Amino acid sequence: MKILANDGISNSGKEALEKNGFEVLTVKVAQNQLENFINENNIDAILVRSATQVRQELIEACPSIKLIGRGGVGMDNIDVDYAIENGLHVINTPAASSSSVAELVFAHLFGLARFLHSSNREMPLEGDSRFKDLKKAYANGIELRGKTIGIIGFGKIGQEVAKIAIGLGMNVLATDNEITNAPITLDFFNGQKVTFNIDTVEIDDLLKESDFITLHTPAQEEYILTASEIDKMKDGVGIINAARGGVLNEVDLITAIESGKVQFAGLDVFENEPSPEIQLLMNPELSLTPHIGAATVEAQDRIGLELANQIVELLN
Repeated sequence: MKILANDGISNSGKEALEKNGFEVLTVKVAQNQLENFINENNIDAILVRSATQVRQELIEACPSIKLIGRGGVGMDNIDVDYAIENGLHVINTPAASSSSVAELVFAHLFGLARFLHSSNREMPLEGDSRFKDLKKAYANGIELRGKTIGIIGFGKIGQEVAKIAIGLGMNVLATDNEITNAPITLDFFNGQKVTFNIDTVEIDDLLKESDFITLHTPAQEEYILTASEIDKMKDGVGIINAARGGVLNEVDLITAIESGKVQFAGLDVFENEPSPEIQLLMNPELSLTPHIGAATVEAQDRIGLELANQIVELLN
């Protein structure tokens, strides 16, 4: 059987598949060439991340496809219902990248709280001539310990965010449309474990009480955070979006930053990927990364192996 890993797969995942008799192709095929490539090569399964689209038209045109795999959590780039209705297996790796995304959330938070996103730009330019001025400008950072973090979306990634937050001594508020309670277990280096039970709250309570708010929901048809929700937040709140572009209204975010309502924001995802709006790219109160939440060596290994294990079970 042939597998096209169009957005790549880790060596460990590729090796696991090959040991079980699968041929794995890692060539990157352009979206408009996928149909021809799949049919000409009689591809049995296609693996994607967020870049490649697997829509109804492609599925209809490629009868050899038996399985679609998404390396990651969200599957908004796949017509999942149509694929399942037509007998295809659709798989993803919901747990494999949770820790990586959660750590990136705190990379943004730590950087923003201590102005690293700005000082890392200014020091190479003026560190030798304006050192004292820069020291004064960036001397009013804040600590995360003791602050309240609001987590919108309390699935696997949201719960990993909660683990880190609890370890830092933060207060955790979470909201979710389906999850009402979740046990958060912290595993320590010496084998000890401590479990905290987190009850979710209404989103309005979270908005009013949180010092920082982080989004961890699937793609939505409508925004989750707009000017209306931002108005309910504390003055000087910080916002992180490492979920999906389109859950946060970026125009409203910039307006809130300019008014001082929002002190800063960290964005890993954007409404117009891969061409984020220039107003975001140039805003000095934003910490920006190019959709790398799941992009760690460890996460890609876990993703590859998890995909491989599911494929072997389903297709062998």
